Amino acid sequence: MQRIGRVAMISLHTSPLDQPGTGDAGGMNVYVVELARRLARQGIEVDVFTRATSSSVDPVVQLADGVTVRHIHAGPFEGLTKNELPGQMCVFAREVLRTEAMFPVGHYDVIHSHYWLSGQVGALAADRWGVPLVHSMHTMAKVKNAALADGDAPEPAQRVIGEEQVVEAADLLVANTGIEAGQLLDLYDADPARVEVVHPGVDTELFRPLGPAARAAARAARGIPQDAIVPLFAGRIQPLKAPDVLLRAIAVLLDREPALRERLVVPVVGGPSGSGLEHPTALADLAAGLGIADVVRFVPPVAQDELAEWYAAATLVAVPSYNESFGLVAIEAQAAGTPVVAADVGGLGTAVRDGRSGLLVADHDPSTWATAIGRIAADPAFRDRLAAGARRHAVRFSWDATAAQSLAVYQRAQELMRSSAA
Repeated sequence: MQRIGRVAMISLHTSPLDQPGTGDAGGMNVYVVELARRLARQGIEVDVFTRATSSSVDPVVQLADGVTVRHIHAGPFEGLTKNELPGQMCVFAREVLRTEAMFPVGHYDVIHSHYWLSGQVGALAADRWGVPLVHSMHTMAKVKNAALADGDAPEPAQRVIGEEQVVEAADLLVANTGIEAGQLLDLYDADPARVEVVHPGVDTELFRPLGPAARAAARAARGIPQDAIVPLFAGRIQPLKAPDVLLRAIAVLLDREPALRERLVVPVVGGPSGSGLEHPTALADLAAGLGIADVVRFVPPVAQDELAEWYAAATLVAVPSYNESFGLVAIEAQAAGTPVVAADVGGLGTAVRDGRSGLLVADHDPSTWATAIGRIAADPAFRDRLAAGARRHAVRFSWDATAAQSLAVYQRAQELMRSSAA
């Protein structure tokens, strides 16, 4: 079996250096960074190709030992939406090929592309370099369009066709969960022999339970009373992530129990993204319209170490998304020992153990969500049992395991490419 020495990762539309929680940066950014770092620790060099979005960024940035981010100039630095990026794929692909041409033949052993735009470029590069293409969808247009949030725009036909082409071109497809693997088979007619399930991981050292004193300090540093009930949302503010469901649930909860208002703090950690950029104040306007602006706090996106403290300060973390391929926020919160209330959609059924590490909610009805949140808020013993179960569940997911399984996928992709060429 040929050893994997160098991996070319392609993340066209969002850089691993971007701050998760705003713009197009989210769980996929964390995934690319952590996978690349863990592969590098195993002696594998990783180059991440991404589109430059500022003239101030260096063309080449060392993210970590063995991990290099290469910024490709393709189109204007600012002002391009994700839906406009297909027009820059040819330029981006040309520059990726030009970069590889500076090295000896056979420099990269495998390409791992992330999201369909990157998969289109990866398919071209794989053909040119004679190496296998491994692709991770992360999200899929057909899945998103089947469960659109109110007011959200459907993904365009261009993306659907592009995804179908990438599924056909890839030597192997990586799915985050068995549910996602099934969606690739059912919706995209993927070959079952070319789909592998590899769970994302979590940094259990960074996201870990804090003792009572440290949790008290985390609350004090954020001006949160020690006896407060704190349902937290973390992520990009857009209809797909459904932070409005949490706010509407809080309004229902306060109608049922007005006395909770004195103890309730609802942090929303993140920034507008996607179609949420069209109305960046929509969530604040909703809070005001619901009469709960006094209990809601809007917090700009924060670095991972600070996010860990927000999780520690929370009573629970709400993940009301209409779809998630896995749900890294859910697994991070649980690793920090914080129960999660999540929509029972997509990969969240894998990321959360209902009744053991959190609660899964079958719909997006604010009344149902208010009941789930109120159940945890009203029963500290139940909350503590979920918190203990949350940590036990989360430690089953490690980035080291993700990297080891991804490496096995790369090697299998090499074997498949050789056998098909024989």
